[in-house]
Amino acid sequence: MRSATKFNYLIQETWLGIRRGGWMNWAAISTVAVLLFLLGASLQASWQISHFINQFGNQVEISAYLDTGVDAGTLKPVIQRLGDVASVEAIPKEIAWDQLLKDLGQTEGQNALKQLGGNPLVDELHIKAKSSQVVATLAAKLKKIPGVESVQYVAEAVQQLAQLNRGLNWMSLGITSFLTLAAIAVTTTTIRLIALARSRELEIMQLVGATQSWIYLPFLLQGVVFGTVGALLAWLMIVGCQRFLGQILVGQPELLQILLNQGGSGGQAIVLPLILMGFGSSVGILGSLLGIRTASKTAP
Repeated sequence: MRSATKFNYLIQETWLGIRRGGWMNWAAISTVAVLLFLLGASLQASWQISHFINQFGNQVEISAYLDTGVDAGTLKPVIQRLGDVASVEAIPKEIAWDQLLKDLGQTEGQNALKQLGGNPLVDELHIKAKSSQVVATLAAKLKKIPGVESVQYVAEAVQQLAQLNRGLNWMSLGITSFLTLAAIAVTTTTIRLIALARSRELEIMQLVGATQSWIYLPFLLQGVVFGTVGALLAWLMIVGCQRFLGQILVGQPELLQILLNQGGSGGQAIVLPLILMGFGSSVGILGSLLGIRTASKTAP
């Protein structure tokens, strides 16, 4: 019975403090929501890019595009004699043209050839390396072979994507740090104003024997409310953005699958809200502690 009375007291005092806060409550909650939205969006982007890198970063196939007029069958035995080559597949330009038409959904290939004045493609070779560690070295060797115009492999694009991911992470860290300080400052100001508005009530509670920690515990709970509500709003905004982008990319299933992948783990759909709620609550509690401290120093 006594525990229930204490619980009811905490709920009532927390709600009373929130009512006293007025529009300052919304300022604190909206600041936390923007902070957590950017944090959640950056975490999702980082998870998705990392999943893409892990999925495609270990591919060992290299595509070598030959000069115009060079036959793939001529260079195939030359490349097979290179070290670290597991297999070589020659793709004549006729086969590559048929595959291109198939991918584009075109059926009148002869008409297209007449309009273009002939097959514009070149022969190509698909080379599989023995391991992902030698892909870059093997690609450098292929570029030096006469008749090879260009060389492409997934690892090269993955490396650039990894560099982009690192840059985005640093930028996100800077923005998140700035917004965290802003959210703590707004929460501190809100709690301080609420505590000053109730200074007479708090003084009376001290006179009747209430402890300092018991008096200020509802203010900490207000900070938790700010963080929790902000996390909920941030999560709703993230889900809304996902659905909006999903509608835009409805005709592009590959991009849609990457967008909704959540970094390759369905469990992260649960982890992300927990991270947002935990971080938001921590910001709210820290802001409340600073607000209580400043209020107690300025109280008469």
